[in-house]
Amino acid sequence: MKGPAKLVLVVIDGLTPTMLEASLGTSSTPALTALAERATLGRATSTFPSLTPVCLSSIATGAHPDVHEIPHLVWWHRGEGRLVEYGSSFGAARAAGLGRALRDTLVGMNAEHLGRSAVTVFEALADAGIRTASVNFTAYRGRTRHRPTVPFLGPVLGPERFFFYNLFQSERTGAPLSFRNRAAGTIDAYAAAVGRWLVTRDGFDFMLLYLSDYDYASHASGPDAAEAVLARSDEAIGDLVRAAGGVDEFLTRYALIVMSDHGQTSVRDVARLGDRFRHDADTLVAASNRAAHVYRLGPRAPGARALAERLDGEPSVDVALFREDGVVVARRDGAELRLDGAVLEGDSAVLDHPDAVARAAAALRCVNAGDVVVSAAETWEFEDLGGRHHRGGGSHGSLVAGDSLVPMLTAGLAGSPPRSIVDVAPAILGHFGVEAPGYALRRAA
Repeated sequence: MKGPAKLVLVVIDGLTPTMLEASLGTSSTPALTALAERATLGRATSTFPSLTPVCLSSIATGAHPDVHEIPHLVWWHRGEGRLVEYGSSFGAARAAGLGRALRDTLVGMNAEHLGRSAVTVFEALADAGIRTASVNFTAYRGRTRHRPTVPFLGPVLGPERFFFYNLFQSERTGAPLSFRNRAAGTIDAYAAAVGRWLVTRDGFDFMLLYLSDYDYASHASGPDAAEAVLARSDEAIGDLVRAAGGVDEFLTRYALIVMSDHGQTSVRDVARLGDRFRHDADTLVAASNRAAHVYRLGPRAPGARALAERLDGEPSVDVALFREDGVVVARRDGAELRLDGAVLEGDSAVLDHPDAVARAAAALRCVNAGDVVVSAAETWEFEDLGGRHHRGGGSHGSLVAGDSLVPMLTAGLAGSPPRSIVDVAPAILGHFGVEAPGYALRRAA
């Protein structure tokens, strides 16, 4: 293409800034070290809840949940009267209905749940005639129709070149099967092989490569204890660099963003949040990892304020959010902060987390959010539908800094590096001279 350099975005799921920063200059991250020496490395904020489906939708659309409408890993679909579960665990998927959960995760999130007023970076670039490619990224909605490789999934709309865990493959690449042995790294090995194939052919203007294995490993081992998997992530990025002919050649050909979608913090304690509401009629708790939604399902349910106050004194809860007379209310240990547009009233310490006011308000204004949205306290996690948790390992989803801060390594981008994951899509569009959606422009103003 003529004009700006092509661009590669690599998302390493769950990588914390501290882990990346400590690894640079060591033998485990030669590719990232070489790139960081020629790039800008900083930190950015995630969205809330800081959970993968929400975060990846924010990266793809440049929006928080109030626009893209994906509220959590698990949520109540008011229109269909059922739970949506995107794979908190196998037990949670089985509790929600395994077949339904698989379809929601693989197809439904993009085809049905992702907000129609949101514009993905794949859609905006395709409309401008710019070739897009995506590898394993779960918020993939685009303009090109793709048929699956398995009979139980229908066709989807994705990027022009679309590779999704061997389930959708726009071309034959010779990449290995992704699900052979996830613990051994086969999912990221598949992604790396496809990415290398695309770079070798210079087969895109924009490519998004998603590496998910780090998050999987750090859930088990803890947020900064998955060194071996970070080394595999580095090797995958190194494959791209070598396919282009080396670091300097790669950065001559491509602008680059390497980032995470959320952080992680250590889990020592586990709560069954639903126990707080077991005597309340018409009330449902959708909890997973370190965030939860509480829904009023009928007229017998207590009001939103009463439900939030029910969480006072609950050690697993840091902040409970609800709306009252059109105003967002954040409640913490009995203290409150009211968010009436740009006016804040009350105790500002209630939301002393990174970019917390904007993130909390956007989460609560999501059309699919619960009547109360809950952020977990440090060290705590909420059991999912299957009773699963990550005690002794890592988790994420809350407003706290450890869950909410991500590394942001950029090279070849005009302007300042993104300060939030919702700034990434507008930065990509700006790189190619494409106007960002109106909601992103209003936020920037």
